[in-house]
Amino acid sequence: MLDDELLMALAVRAVNAITMRPSIYHARNHAAEGESIAFTARFALRYGGKSQNEESARQPEIRNAFNSPFWPFVLASTSVGQEGIDFHWWSHAVVHWNVPSNPVDFEQREGRVNRFAGHAVRKNIAAAHASDVMTSEDPNPWKAAFDAASKTHEDLGEFSPFWIYPGDAKIERQLVSFPLSRDLAKIDRMKEALTLYRFTLGQPRQEDMMEILKRRGVDGAALPLLDLSPPRSAEVASIRTIEETQL
Repeated sequence: MLDDELLMALAVRAVNAITMRPSIYHARNHAAEGESIAFTARFALRYGGKSQNEESARQPEIRNAFNSPFWPFVLASTSVGQEGIDFHWWSHAVVHWNVPSNPVDFEQREGRVNRFAGHAVRKNIAAAHASDVMTSEDPNPWKAAFDAASKTHEDLGEFSPFWIYPGDAKIERQLVSFPLSRDLAKIDRMKEALTLYRFTLGQPRQEDMMEILKRRGVDGAALPLLDLSPPRSAEVASIRTIEETQL
């Protein structure tokens, strides 16, 4: 229910994101011994250093600002940001500055934005079911939207609508490849390894697997199908046996 208390909480969150205080860093001045160069940064965080306690206090502030509709709109991070952090509230694109050494790290990076009820999913649902929200009596607009989405596209299975939903918005993967870089050869190998990794875990995006089969000259439609449906219970199996016997 959107009451005064919730409106005030939203207002405070917006104010904290917009009015984030800057931090002053000091770099060593090699031209003058014993002196330093001061510069101001609003969002940049120093990795390690003497002011680690202060930096730790600013980290959640910057993370909350990024997880809002306000700036910053781009977050650059080292490998420390590829695990345990949720960025899916307002982001659905990941730029890989390098190619990780294994598919697990690759999946962890994209997992920051590819999560339950992520930004891309919500954008697609909002575009498809805005009219359902306006006519619904549910005070929670997102619950009304997801309820309407759950009644459509039943062919997508249990992953819909909270993990996948058709629409223009998608999880974007951007790989930065430099000329003559060894990453050019690693990209294709990593894509195949990532697809096999996801396929082993039974995750969606099986179109990646079909693309690999196509590149290897295998017709996906001619492959035998795997029946992954749960086994029938003993009672149902016995009833079916009796019916077949009577026939």
